[in-house]
Amino acid sequence: MATLSYAQKDSTQGFKKLEWLTGNWTRTKMKAGSSGYERWEKVSPTKLIGEAATIKGADTIFKERTQLIIKGNDVFYVVDASGNTETVYFKMTSITTDGFVCEAPEHDFPKMITYKLTGNAIKATISGDGKEMDFYYVRVD
Repeated sequence: MATLSYAQKDSTQGFKKLEWLTGNWTRTKMKAGSSGYERWEKVSPTKLIGEAATIKGADTIFKERTQLIIKGNDVFYVVDASGNTETVYFKMTSITTDGFVCEAPEHDFPKMITYKLTGNAIKATISGDGKEMDFYYVRVD
């Protein structure tokens, strides 16, 4: 039987704080004719899988697959986005019951991903090198 080290137990406990993210989210504050979504599903006690897309008219102009996982003693936000040649691992540096911050200082952009839950809405921010982009979502289920 496998056992968890203290640090792994701590990561698993912290990971439970992310469960508010599960479900379907619709993007708001977008230009007319555009829409978007983000969807998260808990597949194990240590893994959430996600998908996000931006749609303009009938065309999907951006799509990414995401994961929140425990790897070793750390939690990572993993991004496999269209246009990227490699999967990017953002290490979680802060976690609360209503948000988290993940960082990959060596990545070109973004270097930081921040999620903040307020009621049934999320503000996700990507930032780095003086640039910042906000994405707003509301829960639809």
